[in-house]
Amino acid sequence: MKRFSRVFLLACLSLALLTVTALADTGPKSKLTVKVKNAPQELYYLDLLSMEGAPRHPSLTEEELAALDPELYSALLAAIPAGWHGCVSQGTDGAPIWGELTPDENGCHTFSYYGVPWTYRVLMVTESGEVFLSEVQTRRMLQSSVTVYWAAKSLSAAPLWAGYALELLSTLVPTLLLEGLLLALLGLWNRRNLLVFLAANVATQLAMFLILGTTALKEGVGFGYYLLFIPLELVILLAETVAYRRLFTETSKRRATVYGISANLCSAVLGWFLAEPVWKFIVSIS
Repeated sequence: MKRFSRVFLLACLSLALLTVTALADTGPKSKLTVKVKNAPQELYYLDLLSMEGAPRHPSLTEEELAALDPELYSALLAAIPAGWHGCVSQGTDGAPIWGELTPDENGCHTFSYYGVPWTYRVLMVTESGEVFLSEVQTRRMLQSSVTVYWAAKSLSAAPLWAGYALELLSTLVPTLLLEGLLLALLGLWNRRNLLVFLAANVATQLAMFLILGTTALKEGVGFGYYLLFIPLELVILLAETVAYRRLFTETSKRRATVYGISANLCSAVLGWFLAEPVWKFIVSIS
């Protein structure tokens, strides 16, 4: 049994290391999606404005520039306030950005890659000469979205607390359900054990959220996330197993140990595979 457990643990660690290596060069990049509600019923250009550095890295090719409406493009450039520059219309400071001045089929403008500024403004200029310039905004997540309400000439973003709350619940709820089911299947379900189980998991999942959840929202689920995931899960496994051995009642220490190890391994595997889908979901509604 001990030999099997060691082999199983080594296999899990090997798989984790291989996955981390594969993700090292393909980690998530900055992305900001600007949604336009009640968009103008005419041609318009929308750009992100940055005050970081100077526009030395062109974002548009000569062919893309030639395809733009020259008068509207000139109006867009003329509307850029002093001290700012257009990330797509003029370029970025050394780091590339991908984006379009015109909306996609969903009425959205997506700006991505390294050149997306953390502090920015949104500028819209229509063919008839209407202009909207947002207040200064600051991104607090690696990937997020904002909405321009054209009729009201205003911009809003989803509250940051909502993303953090979803991130916490997305790890806490599945863990409680999965490990609670194992608690019942192993015949350990009683009032004392349930209270110990709840206290241990709320504490460890809160710690997981503070370390990994905030990392996911600020940096995305990439190399850094998985690099922290493995040692953190091992520490949680050890801490919870020790707590169960000492505090569980009406059972042997051996059964409590088996439960602590098996429950944490199962929830760790679940957390590993849910991390990226959950992060993408939170980003999509933020």
